[in-house]
Amino acid sequence: MNKGYVYLIGAGPGDVRLLTVKGQQCLEKADVVLYDRLVNPLMLEMTKPDAELVYCGKLPDRHLLRQEAINDLLVKYALEGKEVVRLKGGDPSVYGRVGEEAAALEEAGVGYEIVPGITAGIGAATYAGVPVTHRDHGASFAIVTGHDKSPSGQPIIDWKGLATGIDTIAFYMGVKNLPYICEQLIEHGRDPNTPVLLVQWGTVGKQKTLSGNLASISELVRKENFSNPAITLVGEVAKLRTKQSWFERQPLFGKHILFGRTTEGGSDIARELTKLGADVFQYPRFVTKDQQDVTVHFETYDQIIFHSPKSVHWFFDQLKKKRIDIRSLSACFYGASKKSIKAIESYACIGMSVGEMVEEKKRLVIGSSHWEVREKKRVELYSNHDFCVSHRDEIVEQSNFTCQRVLDENRVDTIVFPSAEAVKVVTEHIAHCHETPDSLSSRANIICFGPETYKAASELGYKVDSTLQEPTKEELLNVLQHFK
Repeated sequence: MNKGYVYLIGAGPGDVRLLTVKGQQCLEKADVVLYDRLVNPLMLEMTKPDAELVYCGKLPDRHLLRQEAINDLLVKYALEGKEVVRLKGGDPSVYGRVGEEAAALEEAGVGYEIVPGITAGIGAATYAGVPVTHRDHGASFAIVTGHDKSPSGQPIIDWKGLATGIDTIAFYMGVKNLPYICEQLIEHGRDPNTPVLLVQWGTVGKQKTLSGNLASISELVRKENFSNPAITLVGEVAKLRTKQSWFERQPLFGKHILFGRTTEGGSDIARELTKLGADVFQYPRFVTKDQQDVTVHFETYDQIIFHSPKSVHWFFDQLKKKRIDIRSLSACFYGASKKSIKAIESYACIGMSVGEMVEEKKRLVIGSSHWEVREKKRVELYSNHDFCVSHRDEIVEQSNFTCQRVLDENRVDTIVFPSAEAVKVVTEHIAHCHETPDSLSSRANIICFGPETYKAASELGYKVDSTLQEPTKEELLNVLQHFK
């Protein structure tokens, strides 16, 4: 029996775009993914639709997997011949216990690789606008645990050497022990006025910072009710933060958007929102499966109408597979959207809009099964026609679990419906997360593209906060900034 392979991967501090290229490549092909609590749930949307996902952290309804059990699972899945990813927040070699997992794999004779990630002490500091080293303020940098396995949980380290020998110190998960940490640093020679910066939920839209010094920061943390997960940065470099960082100045920083989608691939506008600083979850997730073994005599039609670019590509692929010379077809080609028309023209054919169709012609509409079921009224606009299913857009059930995690972490403050279809699809599937139009309207601002989308949302019970007359990135950006 062929053994599988294990990748021990660092997911970075939170921003999904900070996952390395190699890490993403491994994640996309994994059969099984074992992931930790601090891994951004949106990262799991990169996995294969049929990948098995194993949660290793602690949630209210689940028990924490002990390290020994995680080691056993890694070996078990690998010996079953599967490609396994162990996904950890930050860098797996920095307080990620990767050494223990690697040792277990070595002992079992399982092949593995360690894929580094951006560690939180550097990533969170950078997103807060503070470099961990600086020619004028800090030439040395140390990473230190804020808690350990001692009876008290307070780190046992060389406080004298740390206090006097290191310019910049990053304490991981040390908020609970912060009074003790500050006390030890001051007692062993560090100036009480040394700047301190805490960064909570670094590199994501929930990021918060708190500034002080060794003498004052513990009281500030108590007053502000600051908690883990957070990085504590001690050193002169911390005083370089005098205003919002480049990350926090992005137009949509702090916005958490659920963007409805109805097909695989998602929206270009949604991707643009991410570039502008928003945390965007495109929901639900689809996978496209081409229709096979279709018997359609394309040459008998006068007009062929394509619902989507995917339908166009499927059609020309069918011609190739069936060895049909396009010159044997007499049909004119029509696209239901600008993208469909552009796809037609990419094959050196003329594509026209459906508004240009001539009446009383034999018509074939090519589209997804999903569209056929939900858009029968629109199909009737084409009058007498035949319908050919080119592909099926199937929901990836994993996206419902991702959605539940995102909602549980209060990471949805805005819902964008780009179409009436998106309203129906999101409402149907988010019900698995025990959410209704009423409950979603109470937790988030609802934005609709156009009057038809507004009508669909209102009929289902949503309280719509804004309706865009032009479905453009610019108008959506203006509305989103108004809600900040």
